[in-house]
Amino acid sequence: ADKWLQVTDLYKEVYQHLARYVPKIYCLGPNLNPQSEDLLAQLLLQAPLEWYLCGEDPSTGLAKLEQNNQPSQLCGHVFRVGEPTYSCRECAADPTCVLCMQCFLGSVHKEHRYRMTTSGGGGFCDCGDTEAWKKGPYCQKHEPNISDSCQEDPLAHLSTDMIARCYNVFAIVLKYAVDMLTWDKEDELPPGLEPPDRGDTYYCMLFNDEVHTYEQVIYTLQKAVNCTQKEAVSFATTVDRDGRKSVRFGDFAFCEQAKSVIVRNTSRQSKPLRVQVMHSSVVAHQCFALKALHWLGHVIGYSDALRRILCQVGLERGPEGENSSLVDTLMLCDSKMWKGARNVYHQLFMSSLLMDLKYKKLFAIQFAKNYERLQSDYVKDDHDREFSVTDLSVQMFTVPSLARMLITEENLMTTIIRTFVDHLRHRDLQGRFQFERYTAQQAFKFRRVQSLIGDLKYVLISRPTEWSDQLREKFLEGLDTFLELFKCMQGMDPVVRQVGQHIEMEPEWEAAFTLQMKLTHIISMMQEWCATDERVLIEAYKKCLTALTHCHSGFTDGEQPITLSMCGHSVDTIRYCVSQEKVSIHLPVSRLLAGLHVLLSKMEVAYRFPEQLPLSELSPPMLIEHPLRCLVLCAQVHAGMWRRNGFSLVNQIYYYHNVKCRVEMFDKDLIMLQAGASMMDPNHFLMIVLSRFELYHIFSSADCRKSYNRENTNKDVVQQNNTLIEEMLHLIMMVVGERFEAGVGQVEGCDEIKREIIHQLCIRPMAHSELVKALPENENKETGMERVIDSVASFKKPGVTGRGLYELRPECAKQFNLYFHHYSRADQSKAEEAQRKLKRQNGEDMALPPPMLPPFSPLFASLVNILQCDVLLGMLGAVLQWAVEPSGGHWSESMLQRVLHLIGMGLLEEQQQLKNSSEDHDVSFNFTLKISRPGEAPSNTASVLALLENLQNAPHLEVHKDMIRWILKTNIPRLCLPFLQMVCDKDKAERKRKAEMARLRREKIMAQMSEMQRHFINENKELFQQSLEELYASASTSTSLEHSPTSSDAALVCVGPRRSRPREKRQVVTCILCQEEQEIRADSKAMVLAAFVQRSTVMSKNRKRPPHDPEHYDPLFMHPDLSFGTHTGSCGHIMHSHCWQRYFEAVQAKEQRRQQRLRVHTSYDVGNGEFLCPLCECLSNTVIPLRLLFPLSSCEQPGLGQWLKISGQQIKAMHSAHRKLQPVGEFLPTSPYSSTIKEMLTTFGTATYKVGLKVHPNEQDPRVPIMCWGSCAYTIQSIERLLVDEEKPLFGSLPCRQDDCLSSLARFGSACWTAASQPSVQGHYIRLVAALIPDPQVETSPCILDIDMLHLLVSVVLSYGSVHSQDSSGLSVDAVQLHFFHIITVAHMVQMLLTSEEVTMEQESGGAEREEEEDICALYNTLRTHLGSSLPEVASGWHLWRCVKTGILPYLRGAALFFHHLNGVPTPPELHALCPGQWEVLCGYLSLPSNLLQLYHKSLSLSCCAFPRESNSLIDLPDDYSALINQASSFTCPKSGGDKSRAPTLCLVCGSMLCSQSYCCQTELDGEDVGACTAHTFACGAGVGIFLRVRESQVLFLSGKTKGCFYAPPYLDDYGETDQGLRRGNPLHLCRQRYRKIQKLWRQHSVTEEIGHAQEANQTLVGIDWQHL
Repeated sequence: ADKWLQVTDLYKEVYQHLARYVPKIYCLGPNLNPQSEDLLAQLLLQAPLEWYLCGEDPSTGLAKLEQNNQPSQLCGHVFRVGEPTYSCRECAADPTCVLCMQCFLGSVHKEHRYRMTTSGGGGFCDCGDTEAWKKGPYCQKHEPNISDSCQEDPLAHLSTDMIARCYNVFAIVLKYAVDMLTWDKEDELPPGLEPPDRGDTYYCMLFNDEVHTYEQVIYTLQKAVNCTQKEAVSFATTVDRDGRKSVRFGDFAFCEQAKSVIVRNTSRQSKPLRVQVMHSSVVAHQCFALKALHWLGHVIGYSDALRRILCQVGLERGPEGENSSLVDTLMLCDSKMWKGARNVYHQLFMSSLLMDLKYKKLFAIQFAKNYERLQSDYVKDDHDREFSVTDLSVQMFTVPSLARMLITEENLMTTIIRTFVDHLRHRDLQGRFQFERYTAQQAFKFRRVQSLIGDLKYVLISRPTEWSDQLREKFLEGLDTFLELFKCMQGMDPVVRQVGQHIEMEPEWEAAFTLQMKLTHIISMMQEWCATDERVLIEAYKKCLTALTHCHSGFTDGEQPITLSMCGHSVDTIRYCVSQEKVSIHLPVSRLLAGLHVLLSKMEVAYRFPEQLPLSELSPPMLIEHPLRCLVLCAQVHAGMWRRNGFSLVNQIYYYHNVKCRVEMFDKDLIMLQAGASMMDPNHFLMIVLSRFELYHIFSSADCRKSYNRENTNKDVVQQNNTLIEEMLHLIMMVVGERFEAGVGQVEGCDEIKREIIHQLCIRPMAHSELVKALPENENKETGMERVIDSVASFKKPGVTGRGLYELRPECAKQFNLYFHHYSRADQSKAEEAQRKLKRQNGEDMALPPPMLPPFSPLFASLVNILQCDVLLGMLGAVLQWAVEPSGGHWSESMLQRVLHLIGMGLLEEQQQLKNSSEDHDVSFNFTLKISRPGEAPSNTASVLALLENLQNAPHLEVHKDMIRWILKTNIPRLCLPFLQMVCDKDKAERKRKAEMARLRREKIMAQMSEMQRHFINENKELFQQSLEELYASASTSTSLEHSPTSSDAALVCVGPRRSRPREKRQVVTCILCQEEQEIRADSKAMVLAAFVQRSTVMSKNRKRPPHDPEHYDPLFMHPDLSFGTHTGSCGHIMHSHCWQRYFEAVQAKEQRRQQRLRVHTSYDVGNGEFLCPLCECLSNTVIPLRLLFPLSSCEQPGLGQWLKISGQQIKAMHSAHRKLQPVGEFLPTSPYSSTIKEMLTTFGTATYKVGLKVHPNEQDPRVPIMCWGSCAYTIQSIERLLVDEEKPLFGSLPCRQDDCLSSLARFGSACWTAASQPSVQGHYIRLVAALIPDPQVETSPCILDIDMLHLLVSVVLSYGSVHSQDSSGLSVDAVQLHFFHIITVAHMVQMLLTSEEVTMEQESGGAEREEEEDICALYNTLRTHLGSSLPEVASGWHLWRCVKTGILPYLRGAALFFHHLNGVPTPPELHALCPGQWEVLCGYLSLPSNLLQLYHKSLSLSCCAFPRESNSLIDLPDDYSALINQASSFTCPKSGGDKSRAPTLCLVCGSMLCSQSYCCQTELDGEDVGACTAHTFACGAGVGIFLRVRESQVLFLSGKTKGCFYAPPYLDDYGETDQGLRRGNPLHLCRQRYRKIQKLWRQHSVTEEIGHAQEANQTLVGIDWQHL
């Protein structure tokens, strides 16, 4: 570095240094080793540059710079992929203005309405940019200091030679980097960098493209460079991430061969993958060039001054003049570089050029100059937009001042539109766009060109407040190019009606609509720009009119003129049939003109400068012609005349009305009709409408009133004409009635939104998101709904499911208009039904009259005359006449309904005009007079009013009575009242008579029914007698059992010799498959419950324990940490075993047939024995036999000592017998069960064994019974914890399905020895007892602290059956159960005392528990004497007793559940509720003394598990969802170094974050590749997992490898809705009840069942590859 300071030609020196060292450091072998390379590069290459830069030791020099630096007010934090970004809906200038989490939390916006989204990466935080925020541009951190004079130049702090040195270094390094990255020769280097010695070492470099899939690349690589699948996957991942990767290293020929294989393999379907063979020195310099750019970005971070110098260097013009600066070179070579290089230099641009306002402007100018070339490169390139330099446009075009400057100086608007039009080259003869035969290539290009529209949107997004002449000129020039684009769209994709045969090929329609949708916002914004300046508006209106006239002149399809006359009026028009000629739905020029016409009215330009506007030259018929054709086309499609044109037309009509397009399509067509009609004679307008609807002949004939019944008309034509008349009447209503657009009617902007919301809520109450979807969004993605929603609706919060709903306020219902123009047909009928229902509930009459309307603006005021013109009245009269004398279906009720609505509109209009007028004479609107006047002399038709009166009593019009009555009532002021009164009275009388008739009819029917009932009872007397008796009997027994104790002295006891007798009831059950009843007896046919056995870790206290080896694991003793158990659940439905077997065989057979047809997963896996319960479709995988209780044997009941002796002898006898391999005793016991029951015992045992140990079924394995006992104990424990967590009493709150399941499990356990080999069960028994009472003949007994006592209790009690069956000593089972229970209880207490932690609690007990305290101290001290000093000394016995009492409770409750179900003893009522005194009752029920220490007589090494075990719960989630997003965005994939994970997923059971759904984290499980989540479920949840997918805000349930479903997340926004996929971006908060619900599903082991139900209900879930998640 010192040498460099003296050198004259620094450029050459540095290049020599680089030429010498770079190839020595980088790229020396096949595997790039980043660590050592980075260290060496730091020492040999970067350090000298830094020394030179500072002129001293870099560490001190850079620190000094940093100290002097003024921190920037711009935050400039660049977003990572998936990081949360925040935008304020109230203050942001546009939706692209975002804050990072830190700035947001320190800003004013967190109190506002904000939107939260996840970033796609790139882009930076706009904190501190005053143009981005209407208010609150700074957070607390970036608040500018008032003391700073912001004007000073940052370079002032640096010495001049420092500046010069920086300048030199930056210029050289940047030039070097640019040269290397844009270098395109593969085998040589730029001059000055040739290495001193060249070896024959090459890389075969594979480049990324967006055409080939992962699978294709992996397959090709395996063939080309014969690597393993794993290596190929990692290659492909790297290529996708960095844009290139060397796949082979060696001499030239070796690499060339790989290249040819790759090219050959990938060129079949599409263009081949790009592969280059590059010399290692070239690759080395490219690697360092990237490092150098990183280094530049790092260095300028120290000081604004350095940043400024770098910007200057970059934008300095080179020797070649225009576009030759380094920055330009990089931009123009953008599409030639690979992904990694692009990312690095884009980052550098963002941290340098875009952070400095002065240079941002200069950069923007260069960008605009090169705009066309950049965009053309981008369109040809195939990388995504985010990897293209064109993506930076959002950073510049959205800054209002920059955008205006670029429009005026660089004519940006025209450039963008022209570039766009140039790329769409397909035109037809008239010069319109033609998307007909788009090839795939062109469609791809079309998609890419659309990004230009995005840029245009950015430029227009903020409207100018003041206009300069230059801005006006350039904007209008832009508008001209825009109109050129529109002329190409006017009339594109025309359609012609198919007659005769169906269309063969569906024509392409999507491209045109895509274009329309993309342009919708631009059209709206153009209009808004025009609205801000009167001169611009007038000019724009003229230009648009010229364009429209130009379009029309090309449209004269040789139409000949005709004259129409009707009702004494006549009009000239042209002959044109929509159903025969070409017609197009795309008319952007007409629609833009309509929009501008409304603005003339809204801005009042039309009244102030009429002389400047060409309003007098307008030809109204020309204006309305095309929009009218479009509306007629819709009407004819509705009428079914275009059926043969296929779906493409239906879709076009759908989108034409759809909320995304209607603002600039349907709405504008309607406005155009209104504008035209307001300038015409209403009679002429209506005649043209009739003619276009092809209905003129019907209404114009003289006798049309008599009905248009020609003989030859067929039914279809009649039907079509009816629909067309309905549609036409609807159109007239809309033309007169739609006045809510500001400018058409005298309304505010928010009135329109209010009306939309009211009409949506008239259909049904809706959620916030549904309403947002139903309202049109503006360019800022806002609907304006929040401002008005509270004035028209009230919000109802959701419960645990469902979502929050808005309900319409009742006072708004009167604004309901049945013929609202945005209703679809379905909406209209739903709304009508809902509103009528509401009126019925409120007891109002059922009419749905038209609402009051606001007055028209003066420009449109003449529209009301349509209502009172002769042609319309003639049409109304005709329809009413047909309704009076209906003949053969030539009118329809909905036609009449529309006519009545129109009459109502006329009456209301007249009322309003009267109300608003001051003197009587100025009201020209006289509807009542017109409708009450009969026709002229020759035909003498009746007046409209007279016809209505006739109709009022027509029997076939019940439905419309109310509406007609409403019209007549509204019409009162001009009518004679008595007549109406009479009508009303008559009507009332009629109603009364009908009601009376109905009452009589009802009474008659009731009498008949009761007679039949009596008859039936008489015939079946004895049946009824029987059932009544049974009822009484059961009632009395249950009452007696509840109240009187079973024996004279005892309370209920469930274990031991004093055990209460179970209720002896015959159990009769019904099989759900054959509906037969069957009594359960040991010797009868087996009855079974459908059950589901699953492994579980829900209660695990140790998730780290490695899974055991299934073949050799001995499950006899359960460790107290319950690391995994087997849980059995059941849906409680009972079947015969043989019915079930038949059913299951059918399921299997169906599965085998299905396999040949198609391989899709169903929601259950038959191979694993799974099936769905035939009744409730619950997932099951086995059945449990239902069993009866054993009868009790009453014989001697020895005390404890005596019993121990006897059992010692028994065990000795068994030992000796097992040695001799002969049965014990003289006889083998006979099994008391029928063969089917035995078979079912085996079935269930084997299933539990198979699932619990994950092994192949083997009936003979001695571990089968152990697994069943374990499952019984585990299920009891999990249910006991569940009851505690939900604060429910121990008994009585369980659903009967769990009750049945538990009793079947317990009784099954006590019988399973009959199905297993007896010696093995006895062997288990011996080992179990040895754990309690030491036995010299059993070698390995576990330490007492490593046994879970409830499991031990269950196993001992259940295995004793096998011993008892051969026992001749006459011991009673009860006594044995009791003794075992007592011993194990003591053992459990000892366990607790050994593990009790020192806790200090306040002592509060009086003398009540003295005895217990003394006893416990005694026991504790005994233990201490035996174990020496390993136990601490404890002073207070009170504290010990407390510990023991709380610790042992779960065990006692579990035991109570177990014995209750095993022995069938009824439960004490006190345990059916949560009340004090449970401890004594519980001890009594278990026949324990309530001072447990009275059990202690005997005595007893040390690991720990604290008692009582706390219930496990799911992890705690943060209240605010963005905290999770932030956590996930900083999570990197554990396998591919430092790479951001695409789908970070949180395990809700243990809290680990996983990298889901990606190749990098797949692991192998049982020989199958599975994703990270599936693998984790086997480690953490025994195959069941509950995950939260953070980016999607979705809960994921997984079970096994093939089953899964998505579940609603527990996060809700303020409107009570979840946001799956984070599409809406409302802030989300944790809803505790919903999270508890998920937790309950998990604790109840119902996750698998939930998945089964979801998959049955939704077939799409079945097709997802869950194992890859």
